[in-house]
Amino acid sequence: MGIAVSIEQVVKDFPGLRALDGVSLEIAEGEFFGLLGPNGAGKTTLISCLAGLVRPTAGRLSILGHDVIGDYRQARRQLGVVPQELVFDPFFSVRETLRFQSGYYGIRNNDDWIDEILDALDLTAKAETNMRRLSGGMKRRVLVAQALVHRPPVIVLDEPTAGVDVELRQSLWQFIRRLNQDGHTVILTTHYLEEAEALCGRIAMLKQGRLVALDSTHNLLARYSGHTLTLRLGGKAGLPAPFAGKATGAEGRWTIRLGNLAEVEAVLAGVRAAGGVIEDMQLAQTDLEDVFVSVMQDGKSDVAGVMR
Repeated sequence: MGIAVSIEQVVKDFPGLRALDGVSLEIAEGEFFGLLGPNGAGKTTLISCLAGLVRPTAGRLSILGHDVIGDYRQARRQLGVVPQELVFDPFFSVRETLRFQSGYYGIRNNDDWIDEILDALDLTAKAETNMRRLSGGMKRRVLVAQALVHRPPVIVLDEPTAGVDVELRQSLWQFIRRLNQDGHTVILTTHYLEEAEALCGRIAMLKQGRLVALDSTHNLLARYSGHTLTLRLGGKAGLPAPFAGKATGAEGRWTIRLGNLAEVEAVLAGVRAAGGVIEDMQLAQTDLEDVFVSVMQDGKSDVAGVMR
């Protein structure tokens, strides 16, 4: 299995800000890879460097062996990017937009593939509609179609389901899964962590421009395995002192990460002893959101390796 994307010690400085601080990772061909982080972590900057929209201050990026600066024409042909922003040309229909996008890559007479994309994204009925007349969700579908129209082997989805209805989200992921199964490499950034957990085989997490976690989704979940107990408390009593330090929340609703299930009774007994009233209780296994919060709070690097 070859390397689809190689990122080596990438640094990007803006005036008064280091957006990327020595990021290194490799993504294998055919991977479904998650790139996660809070707002301002550097995800979009890294994608912009990969797409050739921003030149890194230092470091090297390549796509299927093509350097994004030295061999930018070939590198860009290998990549399709779905941006966060709804950017579109208001003067053309959906089909015209996709034909023009094809032309940027020197591709003509590909209406069969355009029709297939339109059908997969439920855009067939809107094919002759002007872009200005589309809803926000429909415009986002067209952005996905534009990124795929030249059949790129590497696809980057930057928050592709932001503001999208549930039906489109499901149809989009069904189509993207199919492309991934056909061998396309997919890189996903999303704030919907349940999507990343369900779709991505491996995940990288950025914080303040630095790579703070990199491993398979399975290994990350296993490393932070356990249970969380969420309590909604009535009255003025708070959590018992031994548990308050490892709880998150406010206004009577608290989530506690448990070392083992035996701690449940200890927490409940402590709340009762302190005069608290438990109005609601939920016990759940650790998910990717818990892992994400733990990694961001710890501030320690949890990078297991660039290939896993």
